[in-house]
Amino acid sequence: MYKRMTILTVLVAMGCVATRSLNSLSRPQHRLGVTHGRLADCPDRPNCVSSTASRPSQQLPPIPLTTSPPSAMEILASVVKANPRSRIVTQSDHYLHAEFRSRILGFVDDVEFLVDETNSVIQFRSASRVGYSDLGVNRRRMNELRDQVTVAQQQAR
Repeated sequence: MYKRMTILTVLVAMGCVATRSLNSLSRPQHRLGVTHGRLADCPDRPNCVSSTASRPSQQLPPIPLTTSPPSAMEILASVVKANPRSRIVTQSDHYLHAEFRSRILGFVDDVEFLVDETNSVIQFRSASRVGYSDLGVNRRRMNELRDQVTVAQQQAR
């Protein structure tokens, strides 16, 4: 009995290590960046939310832009960096792409922000790289980030 438990424990541990290793090598399965002044639409999977999503089930309101674009970009970068297991991949004058990793298995989610001066908002998109459902992780994260950025902009005025 002890031998079987040991073997089972070793197999489970190896599976976790293999899954985590593969997740660290994963690449985005969706288009990233800005095309024609917009972020890409969400794929037809529930593990993506966006302020510009074409499907109502994937939509969230954008972040109001209440500071200058340079200030907003500084705030976005500081809010992202303050979150555990996050890493900024690309940042420009109006665009930021970050990766967020899940705590245990290291699944990667791509989070993008676009400062939309014309509409005085910050558009965003958050999508999981693997799987179908994320059990609402991206939606919760983006609601929290929206709140944090909104408060930080109010304090910066």
